[in-house]
Amino acid sequence: MRVAAIDCGTNSIRLLIADVAGGVLTDVHREMRVVRLGQGVDATGRLSAQALARTFSATEDYAALIRSHAAARVRFVATSATRDAQNRQTFIDGVRDRLGVEPEVVSGDEEAALSFAGAASVLPGPGAPLVLVVDLGGGSTEFVAGNRDGVQAAISTNMGCVRFTERFLRSDPPGAAEIAQAQAAVEDQLSNVLDAVPLAGVDSLLGVAGSVTTITAQALRLPAYDPGRIHGAVLPADTVMQACTELLEMTRGQRKALPFMHPGRVDVIGAGALIWRTVIARLGVLTDGRVNSVTVSEHDILDGIALGISQQD
Repeated sequence: MRVAAIDCGTNSIRLLIADVAGGVLTDVHREMRVVRLGQGVDATGRLSAQALARTFSATEDYAALIRSHAAARVRFVATSATRDAQNRQTFIDGVRDRLGVEPEVVSGDEEAALSFAGAASVLPGPGAPLVLVVDLGGGSTEFVAGNRDGVQAAISTNMGCVRFTERFLRSDPPGAAEIAQAQAAVEDQLSNVLDAVPLAGVDSLLGVAGSVTTITAQALRLPAYDPGRIHGAVLPADTVMQACTELLEMTRGQRKALPFMHPGRVDVIGAGALIWRTVIARLGVLTDGRVNSVTVSEHDILDGIALGISQQD
């Protein structure tokens, strides 16, 4: 069966057209565009006209691609920015008019489950040790503990690279006081995570989404963005945290010059790096150093959406 999945987040909108057989996805077309739908939502509570226009334009292009590839089923999932927006009905109506499909504004819990389902392809078999999957997005970050047997615990938090850039890291490069404020906010969010997810009991850490994969490209010193090198990479925690610090302390001009950096991540990767560094460090402490490496997956919520479509009756 050929399916089309669209994941519309706070920073990017992504399309996956894939053939599904036996629970395995074979990519036909995969694309990402930075539309920054969530620009200003943290402060205003509304999706701006400009952000909606960018997103609708991408949706029209995706609709044409879906038609040309003759996908049998289509699902459009919207996450953090749309959840937070008072005018989300305008967004829903605009997407429906252009795509012919009702977009779903999913809860944080469902977002976490979809992210885990997408990332599960790189997990060990049933009965394996507990893995913490972290989906570091633009407006929210999901923490899911589980294994191939399923999700054991999950929580969605209101921290992400766009939200924290707008809220804290406004200078270029970020100042010490801004970084300290943002760091404290991440620590505060992690206290909430601890109430819901048994972080001290996990055996490994798996990161997904654009901030994490971009940080991985920095850690690997890639000469260009290479999904094949990034997917399944296992790196020492110290190496990843050092890459986070480098990206956080760079000017936007320095980030832009990196050969693997997407232009739409230049201004927000610092906040993503700060969040990821803090998560890795806290997990190392909570597990008494047992979790001392980071695994990265290019498969995430987008893949989870596509797999879910194929399993519908």
